[in-house]
Amino acid sequence: MSGPSVVTIDKKGYVLNLTEMDKQRRFTTITKAMKQDNLVELIKSQYDQPKWRNPSSVIGHASELLRNNIEQKYDRPHFLAPIDLQSIKAAGVTFVASMLERVIEEKAKGDALQADEIRKSLLKAIGTQISSVTPGSEQASKLKNWLLEHKLWSQYMEVGIGPDAEIFTKSQPMSAVGIGSSIGIHPKSTWNNPEPEIVLVVNPKGNLIGATLGNDVNLRDFEGRSALLLGKAKDNNGSCAVGPFIRLFDSTYNLEDLKKCDLTLKIKGKDGFSVNAVSSMSRISRDVTELVSQTVNENHQYPDGFVLFTGTMFAPTMDRDLNKPGEGFTHRIGDIVSISTPKLGTLVNTVNTSDKIPPWTFGVEDLFTNLLHRSLLKKE
Repeated sequence: MSGPSVVTIDKKGYVLNLTEMDKQRRFTTITKAMKQDNLVELIKSQYDQPKWRNPSSVIGHASELLRNNIEQKYDRPHFLAPIDLQSIKAAGVTFVASMLERVIEEKAKGDALQADEIRKSLLKAIGTQISSVTPGSEQASKLKNWLLEHKLWSQYMEVGIGPDAEIFTKSQPMSAVGIGSSIGIHPKSTWNNPEPEIVLVVNPKGNLIGATLGNDVNLRDFEGRSALLLGKAKDNNGSCAVGPFIRLFDSTYNLEDLKKCDLTLKIKGKDGFSVNAVSSMSRISRDVTELVSQTVNENHQYPDGFVLFTGTMFAPTMDRDLNKPGEGFTHRIGDIVSISTPKLGTLVNTVNTSDKIPPWTFGVEDLFTNLLHRSLLKKE
């Protein structure tokens, strides 16, 4: 019987099964693997094991599995999102550019046609002074008072420059889609966009141990109508994409690499429309370690660990339809979205509506039932 397996990729690009190994070294879930204190060393030690040359331990070459993902040949070995039981959390309004766009959405009440005029007036009033403000600082407090006096304050600015970061639940464990899968936008949404982000991987002890890429698909019209619609704007079938792989921190990749990386977004539509944009993690308003500490602390623990979307500075304002100036960007069915950075790879997904993509049917109970039938949950 086949089923989800924890894998690693060796130096030659072969996909090695870490779930079907001996009981002492077996990782039945990603969550269990992330609980290991010496995870990097444990995985690297497998490269020299003769049994990895056994065909039953090698699933295939990564290029073959990736091809199955891109061609959506799910009856063949392919990669899933590289997370399972972890909570899927997200930090919002962590870049000034996206913070201002959230304010604009709010003031436009989700109406894309009003956004352009509001954007111009807001930027004229605020200028660029807000970009240099440290969240939670005395300077931020003074700016808040000024904005309140001029009736420009917003709940989004509260989490953007205030002491408390916005941390919310993006999606449910086991619900994320991986590379090659379709991502979903709500069929009633007419104003939406991708959100390319670095996703932090945090173990149950609260230690930041690695990173991957994510697309925090967002409905600008839903959230703009009311912040209380955040759940509907953020959590729909296929609205959370993570992958292609988790890269663990080691001597070749560490937290400093993550903090200075650039994230490239490409959108290619069937209508010939294309977007190429770059976001730099160096422009994030809050340090990623602060985001982690505001998520897990004495007030909230995560026994299965969590992944944390770090926010995006990508807020597309270019007009997709030149016949409708000021309407801005929104997705169209068939858009191909690519998010990449050299040391984490590329996450590619195709846009459809959330009611048209494959439904989410394999949950936590299904995972453990599958592992039990594969004799992987017997007492050791």
